[in-house]
Amino acid sequence: MMISGSSAWAEACREDVVQLRSDGSELRFQVELADTPQERSRGLMFRESLPQRAGMLFVYEQPQRASFWMKNTLIPLDMIFVDSTGTVTHVHHQAIPGDLTAIDGGTGVFSVLEINGGLARKYGIAPGSVLRHEVFADGPAAWSCEGASP
Repeated sequence: MMISGSSAWAEACREDVVQLRSDGSELRFQVELADTPQERSRGLMFRESLPQRAGMLFVYEQPQRASFWMKNTLIPLDMIFVDSTGTVTHVHHQAIPGDLTAIDGGTGVFSVLEINGGLARKYGIAPGSVLRHEVFADGPAAWSCEGASP
């Protein structure tokens, strides 16, 4: 879903929404937060589907090296690795359901957005894209929740 204008700013920084800016377009995903070790460990395991504009935002206490795998995950996913400012540092496309191979997001990972496989390419989400969500407020955020677009 493309968003623009004042409606985007009016809905800025809800806990259940991540806004993403990439190549001049803005996207919005309904998200579940996984911000405890238990929630991050379970992730999207055992889900048979994920709505097209939905995802899960994994958040760590501090930036770190992060690796994921697809154990017990039934749907292909794109994994978007993000630093503490909300800037995308790495994208892993089309993770294979059930694959136990480690997917390394590198160092300095503060959060990871998982969305349906194929959407990152479709929408041009790549390193340098920026996410907007309250979890990046102390980053300091590359795209702040306060005021208008930088």
